[in-house]
Amino acid sequence: MPERNWLSAVTHLRDAREPGVLVTLAAARGHAPRAAGAKLVVGATQAWGSIGGGNMEAVAIDRARALLTAGGATPELITLSLSDKAPYEHGVQCCGGVVTVLLEPLPVVPAVALFGVGHVGLELARVLARHDIDLHLIDTRPEQLADDRLAVLADAVAQVHIHRVAVLPEIVLGELPAGTHVLIMTHDHAEDFALCDAVLRGGDFGSVGLIGSAGKWARFRAKLAAQGHDATAFTRVTTPIGLADIRGKEPATIAVSVAADLLCRIEQARTAVGVPASVDAER
Repeated sequence: MPERNWLSAVTHLRDAREPGVLVTLAAARGHAPRAAGAKLVVGATQAWGSIGGGNMEAVAIDRARALLTAGGATPELITLSLSDKAPYEHGVQCCGGVVTVLLEPLPVVPAVALFGVGHVGLELARVLARHDIDLHLIDTRPEQLADDRLAVLADAVAQVHIHRVAVLPEIVLGELPAGTHVLIMTHDHAEDFALCDAVLRGGDFGSVGLIGSAGKWARFRAKLAAQGHDATAFTRVTTPIGLADIRGKEPATIAVSVAADLLCRIEQARTAVGVPASVDAER
C-alpha cells in the first residue's frame, strides 16, 4: 500500500470496512520527538503516520492493537515518560519529556440495505442518512433512484451506495458487507417474497425487517414453508416493522417509526458484542 497521511488512512479503513485506531499526541511536556497534534493511524496489520517513533510509538501501537482485539469503542488517554528510568518494552527513549497520547477507536460503522425507495423508503433514507452508517439503496424502478429525486440526500452523514437493478434485486444481497441490516419494503410483493426467500437461504445479515401486515406475512410464511424453510428461519424476519405505539400511516411517520426501531436493533447488536469501559494507563 502506498504511503498515506493520517486522514487518507482513516478514509481507507472506512471504505474497506476495517476497524482502526486514531492515535494523537495530545500533549507533550519537556523534550519529545514530535509536537502535540502529531497523529498515527493503526490498523490490524499496518500503521500510517507517526507520533515520534521509538518506545513511545510502539507502546501506543500495542495498546491500539489491544483495543482492536477487544473491540473497544471508548477513547483512552495514556501517559508515557520519555526517560531511561521509565518502563520500556521496545528500547530506551530518554528525551526527558512526558507525553499524553489519545487513542480513539474507529469502529466499522453499521450497514443498512433498504430495498424499495418509494414514498416511505425515501423518507426513511432521509432519516437514516443523518447517521454514521453505510446506507445501501436498492430499487428496480429507475425513476425512484434518479439523481434529482435523491438530491435530498446530498448532505448525508452516511455513505450512500446506490444499486440500480432492472430485475432480481436479491442479487444485491451477495454484494452487501457482513452484518448488514436488511429492510424489505419494495413496491411489489413478489419482490418482497423473493428477497425474504434469498435472505433465509443464507448470508451473514444483521436484523431483517419486512414491511406489511400480518396477513401478508401469513401468506409469505406458507409459501416459504413450501420452499423448505422452517419455523426457526421465520424468527429471523421481523414484521411488521417499526414501533408498535406509532400508528400513523403517513410516509414520514412510518419512516420515523421504522428508523427508531432499527436504531434500537443496531444498538442492541453493538451492545451484544461487548464494549469495554475506558481505561486510564499510566506508564
